[in-house]
Amino acid sequence: MVNNAEDVENNMDQQQANTSPEPIQQPQEAPVTRVRSRGGSGAGAGDGGGCDSGGGNGTSPEQNGQPPAAHPARVVETEEEEDEEMTLKYGAKHVIMLFVPVTLCMVVVVATIKSVSFYTKNDGHRLIYTPFPEETDTVAQRAVNSILNATIMITVIIVMTLVLVLLYKYRCYKVIQGWLFLSSLLLLFFFSFMYLQEVFKTYNVAMDYFTLAIVVWNFGVVGMICIHWKGPLRLQQAYLIMISALMALVFIKYLPEWTAWLILAVISVYDLLAVLCPKGPLRILVETAQERNEPIFPALIYSSTMVWLVNMADTDRPKRNSTEAAPPQQQTQESAVESPAPSSPSQDDGGFTSSWISQQQHRLGPLQSTEETRREIQQMPSARPPLEDDDEERGVKLGLGDFIFYSMLVGKASATASGDWNTTLACFVAILIGLCLTLLLLAIFRKALPALPISIFFGLVFYFATDNLVRPFMDKLALHQFYI
Repeated sequence: MVNNAEDVENNMDQQQANTSPEPIQQPQEAPVTRVRSRGGSGAGAGDGGGCDSGGGNGTSPEQNGQPPAAHPARVVETEEEEDEEMTLKYGAKHVIMLFVPVTLCMVVVVATIKSVSFYTKNDGHRLIYTPFPEETDTVAQRAVNSILNATIMITVIIVMTLVLVLLYKYRCYKVIQGWLFLSSLLLLFFFSFMYLQEVFKTYNVAMDYFTLAIVVWNFGVVGMICIHWKGPLRLQQAYLIMISALMALVFIKYLPEWTAWLILAVISVYDLLAVLCPKGPLRILVETAQERNEPIFPALIYSSTMVWLVNMADTDRPKRNSTEAAPPQQQTQESAVESPAPSSPSQDDGGFTSSWISQQQHRLGPLQSTEETRREIQQMPSARPPLEDDDEERGVKLGLGDFIFYSMLVGKASATASGDWNTTLACFVAILIGLCLTLLLLAIFRKALPALPISIFFGLVFYFATDNLVRPFMDKLALHQFYI
């Protein structure tokens, strides 16, 4: 009986060996030899080979008794590497995107200061925010007056910022738009008229008032359309740069010297607190705009990409999390504007009406939609080009106030440093270095950061060091004819 049973078992083993093809056995033996060569002992190798043969149907082998590495980990690593590459790419791109407009704004201001004497001449006029004069008998009285002037100016800035944040928080968009409209109107018409008038006087250009009025009218109307409605990107950016330069020239003209330097130092500290503090007004403004998925007003922000503001909530773009953040009343209003709301969920067919379905079935035959077919269709590669929203969202944004105070620092350095170009260039380089460091921190932390503190700090240090140390040293070298 034992021999017969053994014979039967041997015959069955031979039949199984004959029926199983040899190419299938070779891939199963190769992992066993590989595991044995890596194993530390024979027992471990045997266990590994047994596990592989028992659970393997063409799958990847186990190594050292451990399961193979999961494929999604590699996918995550590649995605992280791609994110780092994109961060470096867009970081360098954003540095160039901001260096060009900041440089242009400062060049316009410095060129005007060096050529037009109106903005450097002290004619006794002051702003209503700086009522205390600096033409005093003692230095202490001048310091006290400058501190009082800076305190009044910073208080006005803080109050106006709080008013803007409250209006935005309670959705008073019409009031904000009217406010910004009047400000842009004043800058583009009155200040530009004053600027052109002084430039024509300096270069002795004859022009009648009728022609000048036509030029100013065209300049102002096109600027209002580009800033507050739609226009080419480069034209919108050019108008924002010109507005910042005009405002900086007004500050340089009507702010006293010590008051201007003190305002620059205090405004950088205020910018740091307003953006980084949890209850800072600028941080509240940015977070509220992000929660509502709304762009901040383009009259306040310079953007490297297109910013159009026809309505606060643009219905042409896909809204991410906008329905969750918007109140029910606003949702009903938006739905009423976009399309008539369906009376019931069953009527919301998305455009696939019964007539459309019958025509498709007549052309293609009856179509059956199951979970498997929908899953296969979703997994198929799409031939549509990727959306451009990511590129627009990657665009870097800088407040116009930063342009104004950068240009104000360089313009004041050019106006008060005895006409020395070394001090002007030192302040210019310092501001660009600070802006580069700010963008580096922006790429690291990936949240809104103040752009004034680092650049203004470097600018003030470079100004006083160059004007009080480097310039006298260079004058002495030139006087004694020493060359380094």
